[in-house]
Amino acid sequence: MAQSQPKQHAPYLSSYQPSTTVHHEWRTASNSAAHLLPTLEEKARQNPSLTLLDVGAGSGTITASLAPYMPQGKIIATDISNDILQRAKQHAEEVGVGEMVETQEGNVYALPFMNGDFDVVHASMVLAHLDDPLKAVGEMIRVAKKPGGVVAMRESDLRAWSIHPEYSGLTNFNKVLCAVHMANGATVNAGAQLVSWALAQGVRRERITATAGTWCYSTPEERQMWGGTMADRCKNGSVRTKAIETRVATESDFKEMADAWERWIESEDGWFGSMHGEVLVEL
Repeated sequence: MAQSQPKQHAPYLSSYQPSTTVHHEWRTASNSAAHLLPTLEEKARQNPSLTLLDVGAGSGTITASLAPYMPQGKIIATDISNDILQRAKQHAEEVGVGEMVETQEGNVYALPFMNGDFDVVHASMVLAHLDDPLKAVGEMIRVAKKPGGVVAMRESDLRAWSIHPEYSGLTNFNKVLCAVHMANGATVNAGAQLVSWALAQGVRRERITATAGTWCYSTPEERQMWGGTMADRCKNGSVRTKAIETRVATESDFKEMADAWERWIESEDGWFGSMHGEVLVEL
């Protein structure tokens, strides 16, 4: 009997193009994993040799900034791209935590670790990009210790953007981004579904703590970072390509959207806010 071929999952649409990694490298434990930090500090007091897995670590700025909260522990950063993991390792060394951080290429659908290997498993802005997030949640739960392990997840809700000035090109970009995300098999409201996905993997509701977090960009530097990232997506990359291929938007639409982001960058009263769902799963 012929063996069935493994399922081919949708590619990571945002990719690791420079304009995207600029925003990835803005992220830290304090602005993107605050819901985990008190628990991480407490667990490190109880067990100094704590082990943590950072799933979809990318450039590793969150990874490295988690290290001070568990100074005698060990962190493994994993991602589907070995190239971006090299950047994560370099960053860890640059900020003085290279001895604590290891990297290992891996797929979230089949993490290359044994059951119960980690005290803490963390993922930020990963599940929203997947076509089977429930399977990924199951994998993260599998590699966390039982009892006593913690799985921490934070995901965006692309519907929950608030922008000023509310240029039409910016609101249109959000609609296009949501449509392209869904066309790629991903989830626009992943943050709102985290509790549901944990329950579907057999976690009892009383073992799940659900909160919400935000990102806000308003300073000139923040507007340049975020608006520049979005404007570049309008000009280059897979989001633009897929939108045009699926007739969600035209080249003319993307010109208008890029211009709107550039106007927003220059707007002294420019402000952007987004909401994310967060969960801590105690196993």
